[in-house]
Amino acid sequence: MNPPNAQPNPTSRASALNAGWRRLWDRMSPREQTGVLLATIALGGALLWWGWVAPARQTLAQAPTQHARLDAQLQAMQALAAQARSLQSLPATSRDDSLRALEQATQRHLGNSSSLKATGDQATVTLPATQATALANWLAEVRSNARLTPAEARLTQSNAAPATWQGSVVFALPR
Repeated sequence: MNPPNAQPNPTSRASALNAGWRRLWDRMSPREQTGVLLATIALGGALLWWGWVAPARQTLAQAPTQHARLDAQLQAMQALAAQARSLQSLPATSRDDSLRALEQATQRHLGNSSSLKATGDQATVTLPATQATALANWLAEVRSNARLTPAEARLTQSNAAPATWQGSVVFALPR
């Protein structure tokens, strides 16, 4: 005899449940058995559809759009890589040429409100409230014409709409 709080054997519970279903099935008429079987097949088909087929179809339906988006990203990355290779292939510039190109880009994009200070092998540009597009265009021109990239940037957003930034950018000048 089993103790009062002992767990029943799972195998005996399953066989008792199976025997109960078998008795119920045997009491059904052939017409009821057919109905239960068809309902079970319909339920199984619906579960199969919602569990496996529908998600796969949705993935296949989204694939062309996702593929086009990834192709566009790949083309953009390839264009950036080509631009980087072309910049790397350019001959090195002198310190004075880089500084002159930095001054011109700063005047053209940031105006007189910004300041440029060159000391030793570094140039620091202090930016007042500068619009994000002007900042991006300035950085692109500095990279391509002066062939400089920021060594350090301390920028804070001073306004959200339109986006404006202020702070300083430090460039390492060629020797």
